[in-house]
Amino acid sequence: MIRDFFRVMVVNLTTGKTNIVERDGRSEFLGGTGLAARLFQEFGHMDKDWDDPEQPLIFAIGPLTGYYPLMSKTCCAFRSPYHNEYSESYAGGKSALSLRFADLDALVIIGKAKRLTALCVGSRRVETRDVEYMRGFDALQTGRVLRKVFPGSGRRSILRIGPAGENRSAYACINVDTFRHFGRMGGGGVMGDKNLKAICILGDRGFDLPDNKEYPKLYKHIFKQLTTTEMMAKYHGLGTAVNIKPLNGLKSLPWKNLQQTSSPEADKISGETFADDTLLRNAACAGCPVGCIHVGFVREQFQANNQYLYRQVGYDYEPIFSCGGMLEVTEASEVLRILDVIEKEGLDCMSTGVALAWATEALEKGVISEEQTKVKLQWGDAETYMQAVEMIGRPTNEFYRLLAQGALKCAAEFGGEDFACVLGQEMAGYATGEVFFVSEGLGFRHSHLDSGGYAYDQKHEDKDVKRALDFLVDDARERIVLNCMVGCLFSRGVYKDELLAEAMDAVGYGGLNGKMAEIGDRVQRLRWRLRIGMGYDPRAVKIPKRFTEITTWKGPIDTEYLEALRTGYAARILEMGAPEKEEE
Repeated sequence: MIRDFFRVMVVNLTTGKTNIVERDGRSEFLGGTGLAARLFQEFGHMDKDWDDPEQPLIFAIGPLTGYYPLMSKTCCAFRSPYHNEYSESYAGGKSALSLRFADLDALVIIGKAKRLTALCVGSRRVETRDVEYMRGFDALQTGRVLRKVFPGSGRRSILRIGPAGENRSAYACINVDTFRHFGRMGGGGVMGDKNLKAICILGDRGFDLPDNKEYPKLYKHIFKQLTTTEMMAKYHGLGTAVNIKPLNGLKSLPWKNLQQTSSPEADKISGETFADDTLLRNAACAGCPVGCIHVGFVREQFQANNQYLYRQVGYDYEPIFSCGGMLEVTEASEVLRILDVIEKEGLDCMSTGVALAWATEALEKGVISEEQTKVKLQWGDAETYMQAVEMIGRPTNEFYRLLAQGALKCAAEFGGEDFACVLGQEMAGYATGEVFFVSEGLGFRHSHLDSGGYAYDQKHEDKDVKRALDFLVDDARERIVLNCMVGCLFSRGVYKDELLAEAMDAVGYGGLNGKMAEIGDRVQRLRWRLRIGMGYDPRAVKIPKRFTEITTWKGPIDTEYLEALRTGYAARILEMGAPEKEEE
């Protein structure tokens, strides 16, 4: 049933009480990122730190979830342990569709359980289980146990954390249905702080599809666009791992802690190599016909009986860049072995790989000692990196405790800030130039997906500051609209404004057409107001020296252009996040 309000479940882990509340605002916030920000306004606390039990953990879906292909993501919002400010992360798997089948637009979790707890929610059920016996279980083991604890159909989604989340790492992730993650900004640490080991969402209720002629015809048209045109072929074929070769050719591939932007060894970990040597199968999020999830295999031999164990490990471009190129690990199977340990510990793979790259260079330069790292970190040494990942997930000394809070926080204590590859958080894999560095460094959630800054660098050799800033603001706003839906950003080439308007109309939300730009602007400003209200000052953001020392296909980084973009974007952000003017 189409409704103009939001149906929200609020679970209080401290009191054990659960409420279903209805909130207006569909025409103002749409859903997804807009709904999450609106709920944080209500349930969040601007004057309390991220680890205050009353701070909410929010999961929100959009108005088109379940109705169209690739409308398959969930927005997770929280006050981040990484910077103690408002942030978001996105994941697919079955999470969004399970919330839709549970008849919920959002799930809000507040409070803190007394003991390690698993939460199960559905349209007819709310249950908590004491799972203190699972403390220290890795994320994959946790998933196997929970599938038995909370049996269900294919509409069930299981979200869980590993030891890193229990230990409140600032970049602990939330594993979703094994191969998807709320990866960035530390959502897993928020769950760990709440003593919440896992969330099982049961889609135990159906929902009606639109009863008109337009909807099935439009669905078929969109399905065809997503499955038979070249537009999405990249994602199903080699996947985003295909980016390794072109970025290497453009001298934009971060390598060896960004000491290089290309390497003759890159072919050994290219998408083609992974497909030839490791690819086991493709998988997809619920409601997606594309199948962009690439699952490789790791084979481990047991010498005692000469038998092999095979494990499935998901990969795409970002894991390969961070745990391959940044660490100069040049065997596809070894990259997967590192990723397998990261998966079990419940860490974000990008932050983990980039943090280890910083630590390797810091050890090499004598900034830190082997006494602190406990193992001799060396470029290309996968075995040693696997040991270090476990110590990040389960810190054994002050060095690893700080490294689990971020490379720059560790560098602030020990030194080496100049070569910490951090742009708000550990960098994404695009050393494309000035626009991207500023986009990720100052962006709302410090993500390469906040805007297409990496694409702008590759298409523009000019250094028009105003043009670049206009692009960053406008592109971010357009992406926010899709994040309100909550659609996969891979589909943004298909869901253009006109098609999105048709899709909304066919399911009964046609009244919102013509308001999308206005909604995008409103949500963009609200998110910035929340973050700035918690202390964010974009003018204080620094781009570490390492980013000014590289050379891309356009030549050396232009530091004057970089600085003009940094100060200009900071001013734009402050303008967007200015307090609302009161009506006279």
